[in-house]
Amino acid sequence: MTDDTKIQLPDDRIPRAWYNIQADLPQPLAPVLHPGTGQPVGPGDMEPLFPGALVAQEMTTEREVEIPKPVRDVYRLWRPTPLYRARRLETALQTPARIYYKYEGVSPTGSHKPNTAVAQAFYNREAGIRRLTTETGAGQWGCSLAFAGTVFGLDVDVYMVKVSYRQKPYRRAMMEAYGARCVASPSEETQAGRTVLAQDPETTGSLGIAISEAVEVAAARDDVKYALGSVLNHVLLHQTVIGLEAMEQMALAGDSPDVLIGCTGGGSNFAGLVLPFLGQDLRRGQRTRILAVEPTACPTLTRGRFAYDFGDTGHYTPLMKMHTLGSTFVPSGIHAGGLRYHGMAPIVSHLADLGLLEAHAFHQLECFEAGVLFARTEGIVPAPEANHAVRAAIAEAERCREEGTQRVILFNLCGHGHFDMQAYTDYFAGSLHDFEHDDASLRTALDELPEVAAG
Repeated sequence: MTDDTKIQLPDDRIPRAWYNIQADLPQPLAPVLHPGTGQPVGPGDMEPLFPGALVAQEMTTEREVEIPKPVRDVYRLWRPTPLYRARRLETALQTPARIYYKYEGVSPTGSHKPNTAVAQAFYNREAGIRRLTTETGAGQWGCSLAFAGTVFGLDVDVYMVKVSYRQKPYRRAMMEAYGARCVASPSEETQAGRTVLAQDPETTGSLGIAISEAVEVAAARDDVKYALGSVLNHVLLHQTVIGLEAMEQMALAGDSPDVLIGCTGGGSNFAGLVLPFLGQDLRRGQRTRILAVEPTACPTLTRGRFAYDFGDTGHYTPLMKMHTLGSTFVPSGIHAGGLRYHGMAPIVSHLADLGLLEAHAFHQLECFEAGVLFARTEGIVPAPEANHAVRAAIAEAERCREEGTQRVILFNLCGHGHFDMQAYTDYFAGSLHDFEHDDASLRTALDELPEVAAG
């Protein structure tokens, strides 16, 4: 075991292929269904929204997908990202556990999201597309696609969930600095937005609504495509550069994780770290403990239903089998905007259904408390989303202290909080509150699941 605190790979060790967990799943994913026919979708059903290369990646079961050289060349701006041993945090917790974190906040936009934004922009550019539409919650994805659009010469329209549009003006400014147009969602620009506003003019919005707006615009024009920052198979595929690098770095450290942790909203950063390790476990017949951590205010994995549902509020998307709170669910306006989504990636949901991961939910106050401790020991102020992973890692380390066990904990610190300082200001002022839904409020949206969910 090395004594190094920072484990950095050479610049030429950027992975040359993404890893596809579908090649190693003990049972295949449930098919994505066409909402009109109830039949599995084919490539032709998806190509109005995505270029052919991304549709092929969505459906492939090949274990490796080569990363194009132009994508790797852009990755070199920040990849490989560092792996750190959290020694000062270990000391503060007086734990025998060894805590490591993979830090994705060194990217140009401060999060893991460019790993897929760059790839999606490249494939759209290659297909002759010149404009992309998308949605964003906290703004990390919107900033990342705006950055990628600048790199590959694409115009980008971002529908940003209204509560985050108001909470996070600097993320909005960053999108605009990269040349993107940012619109508060729901908006008057689309039928989906106008319908929601007619029902509730004061709505704070949701990712499901913003997705509907972005999809509606893309579907109406042949020269516009849609880009998604999480949930879909090809998005999780692109994020596996995180875990592939981390496997090499853990080997350099002379350690192997006993516990893997990631925060989960749609599932992309969690999957990016976990899937390469899990695939190795499945091939070798091994088992690593895996924790998926979410907010109690949007408890998709811990209290949602594993069923077929729409990915958006306006019901423009195909039906995916996933853990869901219902497509009409509108979460409370917690600061972890990237975790406020009603559904979970089908791959992550499938792994949960197979018992290959544990799901845990935490309140936002305890997560901010963990983030502050992390900042004061490790020097990095985490994004509110990443605080959930920090909180779970601390809980595991405290458990090791109580049990006297020496486990190795690895988590993904998916982004820094430099554009989220209002959230910390609110936390220190005592104006943040915890939210937890009662069963009745959760049933409202779940009762509206499409009938195929019973099949």
